Amino acid sequence: MTLFAATMLIVIGFFQAMQGLVALLNDTFFVAGQKWVFEFDVTTWGWIHLILGIAVAAAGVFVLVGQVWARAVGVLVATFSAVVNFAWLPYYPVWGSILIALDVLVIWALTIHGRDVTS
Repeated sequence: MTLFAATMLIVIGFFQAMQGLVALLNDTFFVAGQKWVFEFDVTTWGWIHLILGIAVAAAGVFVLVGQVWARAVGVLVATFSAVVNFAWLPYYPVWGSILIALDVLVIWALTIHGRDVTS
C-alpha cells in the first residue's frame, strides 16, 4: 500500500503541476462558475498548483525510496492538496473531486500501511 501511495503521490503531483502549467499558459481555459470565498485569479491558482504539484511529486519520490520522514510529509502535502483542490472546485469541479478522492486514499494508505517501505 505504501508503494501505491508513493506512486499516486507522484502521479497526483504530475497532474497538479500540469494543471498549474495550463492555468499559467492559457488562463482562459478555466472558467469560474459560482463565487466562492477563495477567489483568486487563474494565474495565481496556476502558481499554487505548480508549486504544490512539485512538492507532492517530490514527497512521493522520497516515500518510494523508503524515507520514514517522507510518510509524514506525504500526509501533509496530500492534506494540503485536498484542501487546495476543494478551493479549486469552482474552476474545475470534476477534476478537483477526483484529486480530493485520490488524496484521501493516499492519506489512508500512508497512515494505515505506512511501515511497508522503510530504509
